[in-house]
Amino acid sequence: MPPRMMEHDEDPKVVLKEQIGNIDSFEIYNNQILIAIYIRPEKTKSGIYLTDGQRSEDQYQSKIGLVLKKGPAAFEGDDSLWFKDMNIELDDWIVFRPSDGWPITVNGVLCRMLDDTSVRGKIDVPDKIW
Repeated sequence: MPPRMMEHDEDPKVVLKEQIGNIDSFEIYNNQILIAIYIRPEKTKSGIYLTDGQRSEDQYQSKIGLVLKKGPAAFEGDDSLWFKDMNIELDDWIVFRPSDGWPITVNGVLCRMLDDTSVRGKIDVPDKIW
């Protein structure tokens, strides 16, 4: 079954960054990363509306986040195999297990603090994963 692509009035990456605003004073330590949680819009491109329950579940079960900040040791390490060929940068959409990390709200935006080793992959469009 192909992914259920969502209808976006604006680029979700731009929306999340505008919503969170200035986070320059938020300092991330060690190998932690700060990600904004992707919450799907209410309508798919094919015209199907998601229920409020489906969308609210994204707060807890979303597996996609936008990398907003990285600690100085994130994706660095002595074990060259763990991060081999891994290139996670700010503004990348990443895939993670929903139970990983620490849920927090930053400037009213639902986020998670994750260890760099909790990142399971990177994707170009957040709608491809659920």
